[in-house]
Parts: sequence; C-alpha cells; structure tokens
Amino acid sequence: MSEKYLVFGTGKSGIAAASLLMNEEKDICFFEGNSAFDKARFMEAYPRFQNIPIYVGEIEDEILEQIDIAVLSPGVPTDLPIVEEMKRNHIEIWGEIELAYRFGKGRVIAITGTNGKTTTTALTGEIMSSYFSDVRVVGNIGIPYTQRVEKSTDETVFVAEVSSFQLETIHEFHPSVSAILNITPDHLNRHHTMENYIKAKEDVTLNQTKEEVCVLNYEDEVLREFAGKCNARVVFFSSMHVLEEGFYYKNEKIYYATAGTTTEVISVNDLNILGIHNFENVMAACAMAVSMGVPMENIVDTLKNFTAVEHRIEFVKEVDGVVYYNDSKGTNPDAAIKGISAMNRPTWLIGGGYDKGSEFDEWIESFGGKVKGLVLIGQTAEKIKECANRHGFYDVVILKEFKEAVDYCHDHAKSGEAVLLSPACASWGMFDNYEQRGSIFKEIVRDYGK
Repeated sequence: MSEKYLVFGTGKSGIAAASLLMNEEKDICFFEGNSAFDKARFMEAYPRFQNIPIYVGEIEDEILEQIDIAVLSPGVPTDLPIVEEMKRNHIEIWGEIELAYRFGKGRVIAITGTNGKTTTTALTGEIMSSYFSDVRVVGNIGIPYTQRVEKSTDETVFVAEVSSFQLETIHEFHPSVSAILNITPDHLNRHHTMENYIKAKEDVTLNQTKEEVCVLNYEDEVLREFAGKCNARVVFFSSMHVLEEGFYYKNEKIYYATAGTTTEVISVNDLNILGIHNFENVMAACAMAVSMGVPMENIVDTLKNFTAVEHRIEFVKEVDGVVYYNDSKGTNPDAAIKGISAMNRPTWLIGGGYDKGSEFDEWIESFGGKVKGLVLIGQTAEKIKECANRHGFYDVVILKEFKEAVDYCHDHAKSGEAVLLSPACASWGMFDNYEQRGSIFKEIVRDYGK
C-alpha cells in the first residue's frame, strides 16, 4: 500500500514539494491553514494540481487518519495545534529538506548558522562548481531543495543553505559535510527558548559520523562547547586566534594549518567582499571545500573572483559623494552589527521592521560613533528608539513609509558619508521578504541623481 502525503502550505516550498511528489507518482493532498485562501485562483495558477484535494482552514479527523506523512513548509511552526494533532495520529512530520534528501542522490553540503549562510552557500557553490561537474545550490538561498533533486546522480553535489526551521523536521537527512557558522539569538518567537534554537542548529550533524566533517566557528562559545559532543569530525575556523588545525585570519591574510604545516591561502586584499564576518564566511567555505577534496588552486581562483551576494552589504550607487549600501538581509541585530562594522565612513542607518522578539542593545552599542542618524520604520520602531535612548543615542527619527525613510537619508547625508539599509528586523508586514525590501531600496536609490 503506497504512502499518502499531505503537503502543508501552498507557497514556493509547498509547490516544489508537491511537484516532486507528483513526479514520483505519490498520493498527495494539500492543506492550507489560511481560511481566506483562494482555492480557485490557486488552481488557475497551477493547473497541474487540478485533481489534487486542497483542505483549507481546517481538516477533518477522517482525512487525517488516511495520512502517513505530512510535509511542512519552513514557515509552518511545528507546535501548531494541527501539527500536534497530526503527531498524535502517528503522522510522520517531514520538512522540505527531509523530503528532498529521501528522493535525491549524491552528496550534500549543509550550511546553517544565524548569519552569513547565504554568502557562504553561494561561495561554496562556486568553489564546488570549479571542480565538480554537477553542483546544485539549493535551500534558503532561493531555490527549494525539492525543486532540484530530479535526475540527480551519485556524482551530484548539493550545497544547501538550511534554516533552523527546516532542521526541526529532519529524520534521515545526512550531509557529508556540514557547517554551523555562528549562533546568536534569532527567531525566538518561533523556537521560544535559546536552547531550542541552538538544538535545531546543532541537529544539522544529527546523522553524521566521525568519518564526516562539521565546520565550526572557533570564536562562538556555544559552538566551541558543541565541538566536544559533535557526531562529526570538527574543523574550526577563527578570525581572532591562531589555530594548530583549521583556517584562521591574521594580519590581513587567511591561513590553513593542518598536520603540523601552515600555508597562506589568500590575502584578504585580494577579495571583493568586505568585513571580518565575510572573512569568516570565506574560511568556512574553504574548510568545506578542502573536506570535499577540492584542490587549493581551485579554491583560491574562485575566492579572487567572488563578489558580494545581493542584499548583503551590497554596493548600490554613489550619488554626490554619498555611498549607498543594501544590507536588507541584515534581518536580526547580529547580522546588522556586521553591516555597521563593514562601514568605513559616517553612516545614515535605516532600521526596523517585523518584531521577532529580538533585543537591540548590542546593535545600538555597535554604532560606536559611526552612525550619524538612525531612521526607523515598521513594527519595532518605538522599541528600537527606546533602546537607543537608553544607550544615550538620540539621533533617531521614526517615519511611516519606506520611501520616506530612504529619501530622508538622501536629503541629510553629505559627501563622504554613507546610507545603509540594514534593518536588524525581518521584512514581514511591510514587504513579502527581505529580497523585495532590498530591491525596492535599490530602485529608489538608482533614481537619485538622474
């Protein structure tokens, strides 16, 4: 008897999961929790699903009794009452990466962490592509993993950016190489406690063995402690310490130490990306590449040609001596701190957005005299302003509209200064996602000076 799958969610991830299951000739149905969901419009947009049942708002017990596996989109919390009910009905709960892993072939590199995932994933993908013939970059970087598993072979290498949400629902997911770049408070509205969040990240190594590798940030105390209990063989990278084994940064150069020998990999002046956090991303990518057997010559050539990922401290334009940077992917305080630290001139900062339960003290403290003005929008604006005032920072303006905020910075910034969109918050509520927020910022900026 074939298994019956329920695909929970009708967004990009749900569509990709359902398409994979249909191609595998599995028995499926959809569930969409939003009771205002327009079923007819969905069917018009995706005619291949015409004969697939869609349950909206709620689902009857007799339907649940027929389900064997529920595939949750990453945005669906695992503690929703309907998900708890599924568990009680002995329905196995999978996420997108579990589903993709079950039907895919080849080896997987899995990259997680609070910040730096997208840049590291993109860079690792390019390094892998310089050596392997079939490399597929997937996950939170924008292409659902499930969308790329078809026609994969034992020679395929998947480079996957995986989130804590996706790691909550793994069972057999088994990367050959994993990396946890850092762990700082984020998504606590979803995970509820820091302990839950840390566990979700560390579970990327759940099924690894000592024959495989996990790359960890030596400067992260949580990860340094985790190294002692990690299932995989740990390779460290460090931006502040000279390591006997692993990759480290010193005096504007990156080094690789192994088996008693230390080799210079590259001068950071030969890179096209800014900031210590990006040097950490480079070291993590190098460690994963070496673990996969990529020659150092391929690695260095790729590093020299790699440019910044869109929306991550991305140069947009210089107008009348003012430089504009799009760091829309700075969706939490720690990521936004990295955006500020990369600035080398007085900066007008645009922040605020959806409230994920973050605290903003360390972000405000990181301004260090560099931020000339903080322009706030969105749900968190008052909360951030109060935090800034507590720390003695009073150059704060709250505005209602996003364009109004960008225009304010444009009107006040002088030659030799910078304008930085680095919100320290998610985009939801005002935008569909951080990509849309960043793209609109770039459109506004590119119209200046015309």
